[in-house]
Amino acid sequence: MLATGSAQAATPPELLASYTAQAGAPADPERGRQFFVNRHGQQWACASCHGARPVSAGEHAATGKSISPLAPAFSPQRFTEAAKADKWFRRNCKDVIGRECTAAEKADVLAWLLTLK
Repeated sequence: MLATGSAQAATPPELLASYTAQAGAPADPERGRQFFVNRHGQQWACASCHGARPVSAGEHAATGKSISPLAPAFSPQRFTEAAKADKWFRRNCKDVIGRECTAAEKADVLAWLLTLK
């Protein structure tokens, strides 16, 4: 299993397998899509910056800074470093849900992102 939290190179499917193993349950892409597009009692949803279908560049809702596509098929460098993926999940989940995401939430979102072709 891939050790998240390290700078270790990974593939998106390997990272998904790691999150799924940590969650102890299979990832659900539809649950990931719902998580991504819905607000969770906070000001923003993931889709606020990345778009409802994150296959093209997004824009940070507060700063206006351009964000490269989130779906790995459209941005091959995405989800290729466990430490970087964990850093961005931690940061963005705090903005979107007011806490860190669980391994299951990460797995669901990544499973959905991997369906986008």
